[in-house]
Amino acid sequence: MSTIYDMLAPFYDELNGDLDYEKWADFLVSRFASAAIPVREVLDLGCGTGSMTLALARRGYDMVGVDLSPDMLSRARERAYEDEKTQDILFLLQDMRSFELYGTVQAAVCTLDGINHLTCARDLDATLALLHNYIEPRGLLIFDVNAKRKFEEVYADNVYTMESEDAYVVWQNDYREKTGVCDFYITLFKRESDGRYTRYEESQREKHYSCKTLQRHLEKAGFRLLDVRGDDFEEAKNDNFRYHLIAERI
Repeated sequence: MSTIYDMLAPFYDELNGDLDYEKWADFLVSRFASAAIPVREVLDLGCGTGSMTLALARRGYDMVGVDLSPDMLSRARERAYEDEKTQDILFLLQDMRSFELYGTVQAAVCTLDGINHLTCARDLDATLALLHNYIEPRGLLIFDVNAKRKFEEVYADNVYTMESEDAYVVWQNDYREKTGVCDFYITLFKRESDGRYTRYEESQREKHYSCKTLQRHLEKAGFRLLDVRGDDFEEAKNDNFRYHLIAERI
């Protein structure tokens, strides 16, 4: 079954063009360098169109990208073939809650709030248990989550629009503070080859997790939380919109 991410795949990179993936990749590489074991193979969980996967591959890491969207992965493969440094990336069509790898990695990353999409404790625990299984002892797990401030001020009950040459997206939010869950109602108008626009609709959901809650789930899965960084990878503060968590597989 197609998802909104399948339909957004051709426009996803343009719509997220303000993200500095190179700076983000430099941060990840700096943390890999401080790991207790040498990092060679890295899993990018929820890799989308592969922006971070490719950025790390160009820095010399053997990459595996996992995503649930066939069209996102198709776009990632297309981009990977354009550069000989990224042509050997292994992309796998799998759900992060039940993924399987062919071997272990020394580090795993999950960027752009993929963990927030795990909206119940069971799914969060299942994903962390699999990550513990496939990350080698003393290896690293690095992921980011949207902080409470982003749910309250950016998501809230706001409506956003995004436009590219071939698509127009309306993104309406419904945040419930009591549960920490935000529903996104997404309408995509996609321009077809004959100039007409086709309308698609879908909903998605994210849940806010505090760093203390995430630390508890990490420890339950066999990880030790090493550090938490804020929006621009600086020291974390209470008013950050995003947190980056760095954990070690025990």
